[in-house]
Amino acid sequence: MAALRDVFGSALVELGRRDPRIVVLDGDLATSTRVTEFRDAFPERFVQVGIAEQNMVGVAAGLASLGKVAVVSSFAVFLSKRALDQVSISVAHAGANVKLIGAYTGLLTGHTGATHQAVQDTAIMRATPGMVVVDPADEVELRTCLEAILEYDGPVYFRLTRDAWPDVSPPGYRFRLGKACQVRDGGDLTIIAGGPLVSQSLEAADSLARDGIDARVVNMASIKPLDEEAVVRAARETGAIVTAENHSIYGGLGGAVAEVVGERCPVPVRRIGIRDVLAESGHNMELLRKYHMDAPAIAEAARQALAMKRVAP
Repeated sequence: MAALRDVFGSALVELGRRDPRIVVLDGDLATSTRVTEFRDAFPERFVQVGIAEQNMVGVAAGLASLGKVAVVSSFAVFLSKRALDQVSISVAHAGANVKLIGAYTGLLTGHTGATHQAVQDTAIMRATPGMVVVDPADEVELRTCLEAILEYDGPVYFRLTRDAWPDVSPPGYRFRLGKACQVRDGGDLTIIAGGPLVSQSLEAADSLARDGIDARVVNMASIKPLDEEAVVRAARETGAIVTAENHSIYGGLGGAVAEVVGERCPVPVRRIGIRDVLAESGHNMELLRKYHMDAPAIAEAARQALAMKRVAP
């Protein structure tokens, strides 16, 4: 498996060859985010802004106003918080054709520690009017998702996971904005996951199957717009839902799903994600295990949701 940031770097070059409007802006993190590949292939379409994220977003909005497809590459924690005013006004309010690539998402940031862990970014960007939010799970989805957002005319926030994660996409799959992908069928309950926690959810479903529990797994890479019909269908057909995301339980995928369920088809919902704490540096799986976000934790949440379903009136 290739690290997803490496996949992103090569995919961006491929798409850059197809569309000469694509320009990339970097905030002195090109090596970490792998936009060095685009820089080497198209030096005349690469802008090194330096450690000035607010200015970088403003420059990107200006380039977009001239007809460019402006790709802004930085760490998720910087784009979602340090440059939020410029993102809100210069990009979202203006409807600028700017693609914000937020790398090193959630807990999984390669031992950089709590200050570099973006566990609120989805909530911030999802609450920003006009902003599309996506969180691809594997190499196939990342490539087709990147292609889709570069073709889309408007602001997009793209969560880029740093490391390699197992393939989960079915054969022939292509990402579509506003559409979920069911990666496992099941009738007892549904696990709706995004990003690297899709593979953990599939592991959880395997564990549940050994206990006779039939769990559906849905990959919800398009967080905004959300596939509300897939959520409602899961609620009606399975009667209980677990959400799993590499993000806070507040305001992210779990919050989006719970909103739809509460408004349209109330069933028990359990949310897997980081709680109201600052995390710490560590290996990916060690962190997921410590903060109860790995496959065993997802399976346990599924059992709890199933128990709630059985006692519900």
